[in-house]
Amino acid sequence: MVEWTDSERKAITSLWGNIDANEIGPLALIRLLIVYPWCQRHFSGFGNLSSNAAIAGNPKVSAHGKTVMNGLESAVKNMDNIKAAYAKLSVMHSEKLHVDPDNFRLLAECLTVVLAMKFGPSTFTPEVQEAWQKFLAVVVSALGRQYH
Repeated sequence: MVEWTDSERKAITSLWGNIDANEIGPLALIRLLIVYPWCQRHFSGFGNLSSNAAIAGNPKVSAHGKTVMNGLESAVKNMDNIKAAYAKLSVMHSEKLHVDPDNFRLLAECLTVVLAMKFGPSTFTPEVQEAWQKFLAVVVSALGRQYH
């Protein structure tokens, strides 16, 4: 179980309150598929992913980015038991989709980059980043739990 300080909880929930999932989710997933092209194998049903422009303009990529962010909201709302909140997602990604669990970490990195670019240093301070990265590490661990 993860222990959250009051300042970490506030940083995470405050940042989350400013995130537009419909904007940030697609941008993070687009970045993942461009920067780490081997992740594209998990999205073979998404159609054309042959170029950066095709990825950025793909409506299925955009829709899944929104889905990812909606799933992340579950973690924000269940910070004291993220593993339980993500148990079914972990099983699905492991047993049905066969996603390499390291891809969760890569997506978390891309999400952090997108947030830093969006909010800049006045909002995405080192303290906020520290709390956010701790939060994402817990999410990544919970998603990868079924693999252990």
